[in-house]
This record gives sequence, C-alpha cells and structure tokens, in this order.
Amino acid sequence: MKFSSEMLIIQRAAVSIMAISEGSPYAYNLNFKNLFHDAEELFGDREIVYLDRRVKYREFFPRVRRVCNGLREIGVQRGDVVGVLDWDTTTYMELYYAIPMYGAVLHTVNIRYPPELIYLTMAHAGDKYVVIRDEFVPLIENYSSLFDFVKGWIIYSDTGKIPETKLSPAYNYEDLAKGPECDPPDLDENTWATIFYTSGTTGMPKGVTFTQRNLVLHTLALVAETKLDPLSLTDQDVIMSLVPMFHVHSWGIPYVSIFMGSKYVLPGRYDFGRILELIGREGVTFSTLVPSILYMILTHPKVDEYRDALRRWKVVVGGAALPKGLATKAREYGITVVGGYGLSETCPVLTIAVKNDRTRGMSYDEAFDYMISTGVPIPMAHVRVIGSDGRDVPRDGATIGEIVARAPWLTPGYYGDPEKTKELWRDGWLHTGDIAVVDPLGYIHIVDREKDAIKSGGEFIPTLVVENLISEIPQVGEVAIVGKPDPKWGERPVAFVVRRGNISESDVIASLQRHVDAGRIQKWWIPDAVIFLDEMPKTSTNKIDKKELRKRLEGSA
Repeated sequence: MKFSSEMLIIQRAAVSIMAISEGSPYAYNLNFKNLFHDAEELFGDREIVYLDRRVKYREFFPRVRRVCNGLREIGVQRGDVVGVLDWDTTTYMELYYAIPMYGAVLHTVNIRYPPELIYLTMAHAGDKYVVIRDEFVPLIENYSSLFDFVKGWIIYSDTGKIPETKLSPAYNYEDLAKGPECDPPDLDENTWATIFYTSGTTGMPKGVTFTQRNLVLHTLALVAETKLDPLSLTDQDVIMSLVPMFHVHSWGIPYVSIFMGSKYVLPGRYDFGRILELIGREGVTFSTLVPSILYMILTHPKVDEYRDALRRWKVVVGGAALPKGLATKAREYGITVVGGYGLSETCPVLTIAVKNDRTRGMSYDEAFDYMISTGVPIPMAHVRVIGSDGRDVPRDGATIGEIVARAPWLTPGYYGDPEKTKELWRDGWLHTGDIAVVDPLGYIHIVDREKDAIKSGGEFIPTLVVENLISEIPQVGEVAIVGKPDPKWGERPVAFVVRRGNISESDVIASLQRHVDAGRIQKWWIPDAVIFLDEMPKTSTNKIDKKELRKRLEGSA
C-alpha cells in the first residue's frame, strides 16, 4: 500500500510544542493536557469500573501520566503511531489518554477484522509500537514475520502476568506504569491524535485521522448536547458506552464521561448477560450503542429480571437506522430511546434527536417519532440535506437529498488516499452518501444510504422506510432490504428477516399492503420476496452487512 508522504509530513509537523516567550500571553491549546485537568481535581473520587476493579479518577490520572512516561522510556517518539489491540478495559481507557497526551498517535485497531485486514491496516497506519492484550498474542505470532515495521510489542494481561512470546522486543505493560509521572507537554492543538479505519461497510477499510483539537471540540459539543431533554445528562449519571473502543472513539464517550465527572463502566468483551448485570449492579443510566446491540440486550433470556434497572436507562442509538419496532420494544421496558447519527469520517457525532423549541412542549411519548429520528445537529455542526442542485431541500418530510456537513472535528480526508478524499470533500462540504429528508420541525430522517439505494423502473425506493414498517410487526426481530437485479425494472427489493415469532412471507406482504391501502407507501415498494434467516450477517462493528446479503442473492440467482 502507498500513502502520501506529504500527508505524513504535514501531520507529524504538527507535533511541535508551542514556545512561550517571557511576557507574552499564553496561547491556550485545545489539547489533552488542558481539557481534563479539572476532572482529576473536582471529581477525584468518581470511579472507573472494569470487572471487579474500581479505579478513582485521582488514581487513574497519575497512572495515565506514568504510562505516558513509560512510553517515552521504551523509545516511543512524539508522532509515532501506537496500535492497540484490546477489548473495552481500563488499560484501553488509560491508553485513550496517555498516547495522545504524550504526543504519539493512538491507532485503535479493529480486532474484529480478519487477520489480513488487521495486518494491512497496521501496516498502512505505520504502527511503530503495539499494545496487545495477551489473548491476541497467538494471532499476531502466526504472522509475526510480516510485522517487521513494529519496533516494540507491549503486552498486558488482566492478571498482570504476560505470556512467553516470540514477538520481539516485548515489554510488560505494567512496567510502563511503575516509573515516575510525566509532565504532559503543552502540545499544539493541531497535533495528530488518532487514526482508525472504517468498518468497510461499502468497500475496503479507509483510514481517518483526527487532531487533539478535533477531539476536544467534539467532546465539548457532546457534553452540551447530551444535557438537553430527554437525555439531561449530569455528573450524577453512570455511563457505559456499548460502542467498542476500537471503533470511532467509542463515539467519544470515554472522553465525555471523564470531562463531565461521571462514573464510567467498561464492559470488557461483550457478553449480554454480563452487560445486563452491569446495568443493574452499577446503576448505569446512559449508554450509546448500535441497533443490533440493543436488539441482543432486549432479546436476552434474562432481560425481564432487569426491568427495574432498565426503566432508568437512557440510550442514544446510531451507527445504522433505528427501526421503530425495536424502539417501541425498548419503550415497553421503560428505556428512553434517542436517535443519533454520524460517520467514522465525522469523529463521529453530527446529530442527536434531542428536543428543540418545537417539540419541547410535548411529552416523550408524544414526541416519540421525532426522538427516534436521525435528529438535529449538535453544537458547532453545520448539517444540511441538499438536492442535486446543491440547495437545501424543503422541510416537507418528503423531498430527498444528501446529507453534507461541516464541523470543527471532521477528518481532513482518507489517510494516504487523495482520490477518495476528493470524493469525500466536495465544494467545501463533507459528503456523507446518506439520503434523507427534513421534516417541518427541523428533524432529519435518513431514508437510505446512496450505495444501498434501490432504483426500480428509474424510481427510488426508500428501503429504510419499508424496513421500519416491517420492524413494527411484533413477530419480526431484525430486517434488512437489498436490491436484486431485475431484467425489466433494473432492480427490485428483497427483504431478509429474522423471526421473533411465528410469521410467514405472506404475513409480511399483507402487513405492507395495509400500509399501501392507508397511503403510507407505494405498492411497488413492497419487496418481491421475503427470505427468513436465523441471524443477520454483521460487520465488525455489529451493523447488518448488506454486502453479504447481496452476495447471498447472487448465489441464489
């Protein structure tokens, strides 16, 4: 793989530290040193919980600074890329802070990738050092000869004892945390802080990069937005992100929670019985997650044992469209469900479906359809839905357009891929490839992804609208619609459904026909076939994999 040497030079040139002259005003940088120093002082007794371990903020930050110093002592230089292979643990939490705070670049490696993609993304990012959980060591050892670009392997275990390994040189992570604390440098806010790779939903994974300034402003915007009704977050909330830490900064929640001074719960490797346990035992009140994770929690055999705990649970659901049927099921448990939206390229959050002046007078149930929409832009995010002429579509809830965005935390482009970057950024706007409408109250509603859109007879079928209606059938668990080539119409829709009860293809078609009769959808939007699956294929980030569903259709043709 080739990547732009110019981009590498520009990114790493930003690692220079701002000099302060005698008598001149302090140039305040939006960096990790400046963002989180109040949290340690004001909320020192707040906890970070992982397994049976409880770490207070006043213990966490000194350890972060020791790890920061330990990285320096083993040879990590400012600007070096440090990869991490781990589940959602306190070690990962430390590295979320220590690596950027030192001035190195955090690469959150997607551990759900197949081995070849793990290698390719690490090589493409230029990982110089790698922190690796003990259980992933055998996987990397199988391909160790390929990783000649790695200068050092930092191994850790929950037990503190690391396995024997042929990876060399190898360091014990705990040794990094035994030395003195570093004095975090006052880095230029445009210092490169993170890199990770997209989930590959529409092709090969692409690298996206973010600076310290990007992350700080994204954090501040999220803190402001989540204070609004119906989320109304405060430092008294107990937060557990259920977006993996290897993916898109876990939606920024590991930074938001500490900035707010909230108790933070780490789930480790996802086990849905244990997640329910944590919600109950730790009093979790707020989480972020994708629809499939919410579905797996709500269909867990023990979910009814946690009804009381779930009544206080507020969730922002994003990463894929939130089906109304799933949101309704969550509401039956008393869960406050709110839609959200963003991309890997946008750090990620652009919108959250909080109340605005037009919905503030409504109860949550009255505003339900707005609360589970794509939402409204968060502070500092300029989000538009534009037609083919580049103008904003009317707020009529019917005219479709593409979502484009500007915000002070968007990626400058795809790492080492100038051609794809040109496609991403056009006319000064980041083009998401998501098709949406805007309703009269100002809420955005995504109706499809450009690459998932089905054109039948030259007309567009909004698959998310049809999926949403199918999801409301009580016997339906999960649903996805993809296009199948058709010699007459070009494409026709086919629905894939996971049952949650006894239901047939004719039942699904009959339900949709009732919506046709009521004037909600067009008759030609009804899928030509309904295929039942035991489970949906998922991407590495737990989204329904429509590429795989299309392959299954090709195989059945």
